[in-house]
Amino acid sequence: MTSSEVWTRETADRYDAEEAGHSSAAALAPALDFLAGLAGDGRALEFAIGTGRVGVPLRKRGVPVAGIELSAHMAAVLRRKVDEETLPVSLGDMATTVVPGEFTLVYLVYNTITNLLTQDEQVECFRNAARHLSPGGRFVIELGVPPLRFLPPGQVAVPFDVSEPHVGLDTFDLVEQMLVSHHFTRDGEDGRYRRDDSRHRYAWPAELDLMARIAGLALERRVGDWDGSPFTQDSTKHVSVWRKPS
Repeated sequence: MTSSEVWTRETADRYDAEEAGHSSAAALAPALDFLAGLAGDGRALEFAIGTGRVGVPLRKRGVPVAGIELSAHMAAVLRRKVDEETLPVSLGDMATTVVPGEFTLVYLVYNTITNLLTQDEQVECFRNAARHLSPGGRFVIELGVPPLRFLPPGQVAVPFDVSEPHVGLDTFDLVEQMLVSHHFTRDGEDGRYRRDDSRHRYAWPAELDLMARIAGLALERRVGDWDGSPFTQDSTKHVSVWRKPS
């Protein structure tokens, strides 16, 4: 059983509304261009496809997409948008679940590899991606760079959003390489805030490269965002592409 926390029905039902800013056509266009270009004429498999924020519009672009999703509630929201024949989804964890066929592209977006809370499971995720890839296929991960440079001695929390509708901060356990993401979201018109917490195991780019090597994949490209901007020491995220040998 995976260590990932399973998203509830309540969380799944409000997910799309809360992520609307990341789901518009303009916001998604660079990611869809990037992924469609790598998929080419082949099939794409999305690990942790969720409600289909990326998978559904990628399918509408003509790329055959399949998904793996741990939460039946998240998959149920996706199913309201598209039928099983158009976009098949297998319920299970992304580290071990196997779906039929081979793919030219396997991808994992929006920091979701950190939902696997152990290094061993993250390695197995890479192995599972390699298992599904055809020769020459690519595995893509979108992941934030841990903001540890903002932690002065004795501090364990870094805020990432302080706005009227939402306050978010991450707290870090540097020994265990874990973070807890804390969200305080305005809920309703009475001014009250709802609190949600989620646990994640953060990983550095170099650590992911080693996981890829263990799985038989090699780094092909790393950029700072979906638009292809350079990855630098000041980048807050990266999009990395590993290739399976031909």
